[in-house]
Amino acid sequence: MRLSLDDFGTGYSCLAYLKRLPLDTLKVDKSFVDGLPDGEKDTAIVKTIVAMSHNLGLSVVAEGVELEAQAERLRQLGCQYLQGWLFSRAVPFSRLVELLAAAVPAACPTESEVAV
Repeated sequence: MRLSLDDFGTGYSCLAYLKRLPLDTLKVDKSFVDGLPDGEKDTAIVKTIVAMSHNLGLSVVAEGVELEAQAERLRQLGCQYLQGWLFSRAVPFSRLVELLAAAVPAACPTESEVAV
């Protein structure tokens, strides 16, 4: 099992959690991604979160990526994983299983083999 801290930089996400929780991933909140690729403050915040995450041995996911320009800027900043409507709208679980099976047929269980 892996633990991610969602919406990092907003709400109840706190730097103290980085010391106390056995985290694997930080998820950069969409509110910072929205200002990319040109927003100077958003760029600085994302760059800092990515650098801090890497220094702590954590992976980084950027949420809410809607534009190719945002994706490119996030890649330039060293963000390893991107999620958002640029790649896919939300889909029902059964459709997700189909998409994964089509992408990696031998590695994916059928829907009936997955406990929800």
